[in-house]
Amino acid sequence: MKDLFHSIDKLKPAYDHVYRFVLLVCKLLLVADILITCMSVVGRYVSFIPDPAWSEEVVLTCMTYMAVLSAALAIRRGAHIRMTAMDKYLPDHMVTALDILSDLCVMILAIIMITVGWKYAVEIGGKGSYVSMPNVSRFWMYFPVPLAGIAMVIFELEALYSHVRTLVLGKEA
Repeated sequence: MKDLFHSIDKLKPAYDHVYRFVLLVCKLLLVADILITCMSVVGRYVSFIPDPAWSEEVVLTCMTYMAVLSAALAIRRGAHIRMTAMDKYLPDHMVTALDILSDLCVMILAIIMITVGWKYAVEIGGKGSYVSMPNVSRFWMYFPVPLAGIAMVIFELEALYSHVRTLVLGKEA
């Protein structure tokens, strides 16, 4: 059994790469948000700097991507708010089993986000366009939900594996 876990442990660098990529995307979106917002605000008061009509919609879309992708990143770090008040009173194997149950529930949520989010992105988003950018589909406004669902599945698989490994191998995991 240890050999199986040792083999699966070799996938950790792939998870590290995915994590760093999603983190990089979040950072780039934050920089874009700040720059566009600054340009828009300064453009209102300085005549030679443009205040584009599309700035608000683009900033809101970028914020949506950042919010859901950073939530997926929090899964990997175990940084989500969770109830741990009773953990010290329960046996370790029970806490790990409850963590696995929690992982499975989050995995179900992620799968729902992928399926329903994709449906909304294609059906609702595909029929409209941004008000200030008529050539850009609203698909991009709805796409963060299934995208975050995919990231959540990836990171939740790692968390689930980690908890199963701890349950099977004990503290040595």
